[in-house]
Amino acid sequence: MNTLGPAGQMARRSILQTLRQPAMVIPPIVFPLVLVAINVGGLDAATNLPGFPADSYLDFAIAVPFVQGSLFAALNAGTALARDVETGFLKRLALTPMRRTALLMGHLTGMILVAFGSACVYLAAGFAAGMDFKSGAGGVPVIIALGVLIALAFAGIGSFLGLRAGSGEAVQGFFPLLFVLLFLSSINLPRPLIEQDWFRTIATYNPVSYLVEGIRSLVITGWDREALALGFGIAAAIAALSVTAAAHALRTRLVRT
Repeated sequence: MNTLGPAGQMARRSILQTLRQPAMVIPPIVFPLVLVAINVGGLDAATNLPGFPADSYLDFAIAVPFVQGSLFAALNAGTALARDVETGFLKRLALTPMRRTALLMGHLTGMILVAFGSACVYLAAGFAAGMDFKSGAGGVPVIIALGVLIALAFAGIGSFLGLRAGSGEAVQGFFPLLFVLLFLSSINLPRPLIEQDWFRTIATYNPVSYLVEGIRSLVITGWDREALALGFGIAAAIAALSVTAAAHALRTRLVRT
Protein backbone atom coordinates (compact mmCIF):
# COMPACT_ATOMS: atom_id res chain seq x y z
CA MET A 1 0.00 0.00 0.00
CA ASN A 2 1.30 3.49 -0.87
CA THR A 3 2.68 5.28 2.19
CA LEU A 4 2.31 8.91 1.11
CA GLY A 5 -1.44 8.78 0.47
CA PRO A 6 -2.40 7.35 3.88
CA ALA A 7 0.19 9.60 5.54
CA GLY A 8 -1.49 12.61 3.93
CA GLN A 9 -4.87 11.46 5.22
CA MET A 10 -3.47 10.98 8.71
CA ALA A 11 -1.83 14.43 8.56
CA ARG A 12 -5.15 15.96 7.53
CA ARG A 13 -6.87 14.18 10.41
CA SER A 14 -4.20 15.42 12.85
CA ILE A 15 -4.53 19.03 11.68
CA LEU A 16 -8.33 18.99 11.80
CA GLN A 17 -8.32 17.42 15.26
CA THR A 18 -6.01 20.18 16.47
CA LEU A 19 -7.92 23.04 14.86
CA ARG A 20 -11.24 21.77 16.20
CA GLN A 21 -9.91 22.00 19.75
CA PRO A 22 -8.97 25.61 20.62
CA ALA A 23 -7.28 24.38 23.79
CA MET A 24 -4.65 22.69 21.59
CA VAL A 25 -4.05 25.80 19.45
CA ILE A 26 -4.45 28.90 21.60
CA PRO A 27 -2.24 28.03 24.63
CA PRO A 28 0.84 27.08 22.55
CA ILE A 29 0.67 30.48 20.83
CA VAL A 30 -0.66 32.82 23.51
CA PHE A 31 0.99 31.50 26.67
CA PRO A 32 4.62 31.73 25.43
CA LEU A 33 4.02 35.26 24.11
CA VAL A 34 2.43 36.35 27.41
CA LEU A 35 5.40 34.90 29.31
CA VAL A 36 7.81 36.82 27.08
CA ALA A 37 5.88 40.05 27.66
CA ILE A 38 6.06 39.51 31.44
CA ASN A 39 9.77 38.71 31.34
CA VAL A 40 10.56 41.71 29.15
CA GLY A 41 8.77 43.98 31.59
CA GLY A 42 10.38 42.47 34.68
CA LEU A 43 13.86 41.53 33.49
CA ASP A 44 14.72 44.37 31.14
CA ALA A 45 17.20 45.69 33.72
CA ALA A 46 19.32 42.60 33.04
CA THR A 47 20.50 44.27 29.84
CA ASN A 48 22.60 46.60 32.05
CA LEU A 49 24.73 43.69 33.26
CA PRO A 50 28.28 43.76 31.89
CA GLY A 51 28.57 41.26 29.07
CA PHE A 52 24.85 40.95 28.37
CA PRO A 53 24.66 40.16 24.64
CA ALA A 54 21.66 42.33 23.68
CA ASP A 55 20.53 45.92 24.14
CA SER A 56 16.89 44.88 24.46
CA TYR A 57 15.64 42.01 26.58
CA LEU A 58 12.99 41.40 23.93
CA ASP A 59 15.70 40.44 21.44
CA PHE A 60 17.15 38.05 24.01
CA ALA A 61 13.84 36.49 25.10
CA ILE A 62 12.06 36.10 21.77
CA ALA A 63 13.70 32.68 21.37
CA VAL A 64 11.72 31.37 24.34
CA PRO A 65 8.33 30.93 22.57
CA PHE A 66 9.90 28.75 19.88
CA VAL A 67 11.12 26.22 22.44
CA GLN A 68 8.22 26.61 24.84
CA GLY A 69 5.77 26.12 21.98
CA SER A 70 7.61 22.90 21.15
CA LEU A 71 6.82 21.61 24.64
CA PHE A 72 3.15 22.16 23.91
CA ALA A 73 3.67 20.28 20.64
CA ALA A 74 4.99 17.36 22.68
CA LEU A 75 1.93 17.51 24.93
CA ASN A 76 -0.50 17.70 22.01
CA ALA A 77 1.22 14.90 20.09
CA GLY A 78 1.29 12.59 23.07
CA THR A 79 -2.26 13.36 24.15
CA ALA A 80 -3.63 12.81 20.64
CA LEU A 81 -1.97 9.40 20.28
CA ALA A 82 -2.97 8.40 23.80
CA ARG A 83 -6.56 9.27 22.90
CA ASP A 84 -6.31 7.04 19.84
CA VAL A 85 -5.16 4.21 22.09
CA GLU A 86 -7.93 4.78 24.61
CA THR A 87 -10.70 5.02 22.01
CA GLY A 88 -9.52 1.91 20.18
CA PHE A 89 -8.67 3.79 16.98
CA LEU A 90 -5.28 2.10 16.77
CA LYS A 91 -6.93 -1.31 17.16
CA ARG A 92 -9.19 -0.63 14.20
CA LEU A 93 -6.31 0.81 12.20
CA ALA A 94 -4.27 -2.32 12.80
CA LEU A 95 -6.89 -4.26 10.82
CA THR A 96 -6.27 -2.15 7.70
CA PRO A 97 -3.36 -2.45 5.25
CA MET A 98 -2.07 1.00 6.31
CA ARG A 99 1.61 0.94 7.15
CA ARG A 100 2.75 2.00 10.59
CA THR A 101 5.11 4.46 8.92
CA ALA A 102 2.18 6.27 7.34
CA LEU A 103 0.41 6.58 10.69
CA LEU A 104 3.39 8.10 12.46
CA MET A 105 4.42 10.26 9.50
CA GLY A 106 0.91 11.67 9.18
CA HIS A 107 0.58 12.33 12.89
CA LEU A 108 3.92 14.14 13.09
CA THR A 109 3.28 16.06 9.85
CA GLY A 110 0.13 17.51 11.37
CA MET A 111 2.08 18.64 14.43
CA ILE A 112 4.82 20.12 12.25
CA LEU A 113 2.35 22.22 10.23
CA VAL A 114 0.84 23.58 13.44
CA ALA A 115 4.37 24.33 14.73
CA PHE A 116 5.16 26.14 11.47
CA GLY A 117 2.14 28.40 11.90
CA SER A 118 3.06 29.06 15.53
CA ALA A 119 6.65 29.96 14.59
CA CYS A 120 5.38 32.48 12.05
CA VAL A 121 3.17 34.06 14.73
CA TYR A 122 6.07 34.28 17.21
CA LEU A 123 8.27 35.94 14.61
CA ALA A 124 5.54 38.37 13.54
CA ALA A 125 4.89 39.30 17.18
CA GLY A 126 8.60 39.95 17.69
CA PHE A 127 8.82 42.25 14.67
CA ALA A 128 5.66 44.06 15.75
CA ALA A 129 7.18 44.66 19.19
CA GLY A 130 10.34 46.18 17.70
CA MET A 131 12.71 43.22 17.64
CA ASP A 132 16.12 43.93 16.10
CA PHE A 133 16.68 40.89 13.87
CA LYS A 134 20.43 40.81 13.19
CA SER A 135 20.47 38.01 10.61
CA GLY A 136 18.23 39.93 8.22
CA ALA A 137 15.74 38.53 5.74
CA GLY A 138 17.81 35.40 5.15
CA GLY A 139 17.49 34.47 8.81
CA VAL A 140 13.68 34.30 8.70
CA PRO A 141 13.39 30.89 6.97
CA VAL A 142 16.32 29.60 9.02
CA ILE A 143 14.79 30.49 12.39
CA ILE A 144 11.45 29.01 11.31
CA ALA A 145 13.18 25.83 10.11
CA LEU A 146 15.02 25.46 13.41
CA GLY A 147 11.81 26.10 15.34
CA VAL A 148 10.00 23.43 13.33
CA LEU A 149 12.84 20.94 13.80
CA ILE A 150 12.75 21.52 17.57
CA ALA A 151 8.98 21.02 17.51
CA LEU A 152 9.49 17.73 15.65
CA ALA A 153 12.00 16.61 18.27
CA PHE A 154 9.63 17.26 21.16
CA ALA A 155 6.60 15.95 19.24
CA GLY A 156 8.52 12.70 18.82
CA ILE A 157 9.05 12.57 22.60
CA GLY A 158 5.37 13.24 23.18
CA SER A 159 4.37 10.57 20.67
CA PHE A 160 6.61 8.04 22.38
CA LEU A 161 5.13 8.86 25.79
CA GLY A 162 1.58 8.71 24.43
CA LEU A 163 2.11 5.32 22.80
CA ARG A 164 3.93 3.80 25.74
CA ALA A 165 1.57 5.10 28.42
CA GLY A 166 -1.65 4.90 26.41
CA SER A 167 -3.16 7.53 28.68
CA GLY A 168 -3.58 11.26 28.18
CA GLU A 169 -3.29 11.86 31.93
CA ALA A 170 0.07 10.09 32.01
CA VAL A 171 1.36 12.25 29.16
CA GLN A 172 0.21 15.40 30.95
CA GLY A 173 2.02 14.17 34.05
CA PHE A 174 5.31 14.22 32.13
CA PHE A 175 4.75 17.80 30.92
CA PRO A 176 6.05 19.49 34.13
CA LEU A 177 9.27 17.48 33.82
CA LEU A 178 9.80 18.79 30.29
CA PHE A 179 8.98 22.29 31.50
CA VAL A 180 11.66 22.03 34.19
CA LEU A 181 14.24 21.34 31.49
CA LEU A 182 13.32 24.66 29.90
CA PHE A 183 13.83 26.68 33.08
CA LEU A 184 17.07 24.87 33.98
CA SER A 185 18.64 26.20 30.79
CA SER A 186 19.95 29.55 29.58
CA ILE A 187 16.40 30.71 28.91
CA ASN A 188 16.51 33.80 31.16
CA LEU A 189 20.22 34.63 31.31
CA PRO A 190 23.31 33.81 29.24
CA ARG A 191 25.24 30.94 30.76
CA PRO A 192 28.36 33.04 31.54
CA LEU A 193 26.20 35.43 33.61
CA ILE A 194 24.60 32.73 35.77
CA GLU A 195 26.27 33.17 39.16
CA GLN A 196 25.21 29.91 40.82
CA ASP A 197 27.74 27.24 39.86
CA TRP A 198 25.26 24.35 40.09
CA PHE A 199 22.74 26.19 37.91
CA ARG A 200 25.38 27.11 35.33
CA THR A 201 26.62 23.50 35.24
CA ILE A 202 23.13 22.12 34.69
CA ALA A 203 22.45 24.74 32.00
CA THR A 204 25.71 23.82 30.27
CA TYR A 205 24.82 20.12 30.09
CA ASN A 206 21.16 20.77 29.34
CA PRO A 207 20.57 20.33 25.56
CA VAL A 208 17.66 22.79 25.73
CA SER A 209 20.19 25.59 26.31
CA TYR A 210 21.72 25.01 22.88
CA LEU A 211 18.31 24.90 21.22
CA VAL A 212 17.45 28.28 22.76
CA GLU A 213 20.87 29.72 21.93
CA GLY A 214 20.68 28.55 18.33
CA ILE A 215 17.44 30.49 17.78
CA ARG A 216 18.67 33.42 19.85
CA SER A 217 21.87 33.74 17.82
CA LEU A 218 19.90 34.59 14.68
CA VAL A 219 18.26 37.47 16.53
CA ILE A 220 21.03 39.05 18.58
CA THR A 221 24.24 37.95 16.81
CA GLY A 222 23.49 37.28 13.17
CA TRP A 223 25.13 34.22 11.68
CA ASP A 224 26.88 32.39 14.52
CA ARG A 225 28.00 29.13 12.91
CA GLU A 226 28.81 27.39 16.17
CA ALA A 227 25.48 28.24 17.82
CA LEU A 228 23.53 27.24 14.70
CA ALA A 229 25.47 24.01 14.27
CA LEU A 230 24.81 23.05 17.89
CA GLY A 231 21.16 24.07 17.66
CA PHE A 232 20.42 22.19 14.45
CA GLY A 233 22.64 19.25 15.39
CA ILE A 234 21.12 18.67 18.83
CA ALA A 235 17.57 19.20 17.53
CA ALA A 236 18.18 16.72 14.71
CA ALA A 237 19.68 14.17 17.11
CA ILE A 238 16.74 14.44 19.53
CA ALA A 239 14.30 14.23 16.61
CA ALA A 240 15.98 11.09 15.23
CA LEU A 241 16.06 9.37 18.62
CA SER A 242 12.53 10.37 19.64
CA VAL A 243 10.91 9.45 16.30
CA THR A 244 12.73 6.11 16.27
CA ALA A 245 11.57 5.45 19.83
CA ALA A 246 8.01 6.44 18.87
CA ALA A 247 8.10 4.08 15.87
CA HIS A 248 9.25 1.24 18.12
CA ALA A 249 6.55 2.08 20.68
CA LEU A 250 3.93 2.08 17.90
CA ARG A 251 5.07 -1.35 16.74
CA THR A 252 4.88 -2.63 20.32
CA ARG A 253 1.47 -1.03 20.85
CA LEU A 254 0.01 -2.63 17.72
CA VAL A 255 1.38 -6.01 18.76
CA ARG A 256 -0.30 -5.61 22.15
CA THR A 257 -3.62 -4.80 20.52
